Amino acid sequence: MEMHQVRYFLAVAQLLNFTRAAEECNVTQPSLTRAIKQLEAELGGDLFRRERPAAQLTELGQRMHPLLKQCYDAAAGARSLASSFKSGEIGALRIALTHSIDLALLIPHLNEIKRQFNRLEFRFLRGSGREVGDFLKKGEAELGIAAEIGEAWDRLDVWPLFTESFELVVGDGHRLAGRSSIELDDLRSEQLLSRTFCEHARRISASLREHGIDVEGHEVSNERDLIELVEADMGVAMVPHTSPVPERLTRAAVTGLDARRTVNLYGVAGRQRTAVGNAVMRMLRGADWREIAG
Repeated sequence: MEMHQVRYFLAVAQLLNFTRAAEECNVTQPSLTRAIKQLEAELGGDLFRRERPAAQLTELGQRMHPLLKQCYDAAAGARSLASSFKSGEIGALRIALTHSIDLALLIPHLNEIKRQFNRLEFRFLRGSGREVGDFLKKGEAELGIAAEIGEAWDRLDVWPLFTESFELVVGDGHRLAGRSSIELDDLRSEQLLSRTFCEHARRISASLREHGIDVEGHEVSNERDLIELVEADMGVAMVPHTSPVPERLTRAAVTGLDARRTVNLYGVAGRQRTAVGNAVMRMLRGADWREIAG
C-alpha cells in the first residue's frame, strides 16, 4: 500500500467524483483510477460503486475510510515532524543528570533555549554517575551533567562547569543552627546523614574519618528524605552549595574540611549532535556559574 493510493482514495471519498478528485490531487484521472484499482486489489474488494453522477463508497470502503484516514494523517504528521527537526523549528533535548544535580540549575538556560526553537521537547534521565555514562554510551542521552561518572571511556568529552563546596545543614532547632561556620570538633557528637545518591558521599565520609569524626549514621537515598530527616532533627548532613535547602534549615561551612566537587558537562566525542544539543552545550559552557556556585 502506497501513501499516494491512500491520498487518492480519501480525495474520491470526500468529493465522490473521480474527475474532481484527480484535479484536486493534481494527477490525471487514469492515473488516479489505476492507483485506486491497485489499492482495491490489495484490499480484496471494491471501495467505490462507480455510479453517475456521483461515486459511492461500498461497505468495504466505508469500513476502510477511518482506518486509511488515520494512516494517512499519521504519515503526514511524521513527515511534518521530520521536516521541522531538519529546519530547526522543533528540537529535542535528551540530557542525563545524576541524582545529586539540582534541575533548577538548568532552568534559566532551558528558558533561553526555548526562545530559539518554536517547539522544544525535553527528556530528562536520572541515575547514578555510572548510569549517566551508560545513557551517553547507548545514545539515550545527548548530554550528561554530573560531578563525576566513574567512567574511563576515551570517547567522552568533559567540560568543567563550576566547583562548589559542601556545607553542613541542620534543623532550625539544632544546637548548631544560626552559625555561619562550625569547627570539625562540633561534629564529633553528631549523627551524620549519608547521601548515598551523591557521587562524593564516600569521599566526604573518608575525609571526616581522617579527622577522627565518626560517620556512622543513617543512609538516605534521595534529597527529599534527607531534608525531612534533618527537619525532624534525626541528624545533620553535608550537601553541595547548589542543593536546594528550605529556609527553615541552616547552612554552615565546616572549617578545616576540604570538601568540594566539580560539576561537569559530558558529551560523546565524534557523535553528531542535534541543533538543540549543540545550542545547550554552548550555552552551558559559556555561562557564568560563579554566583550560583558561591
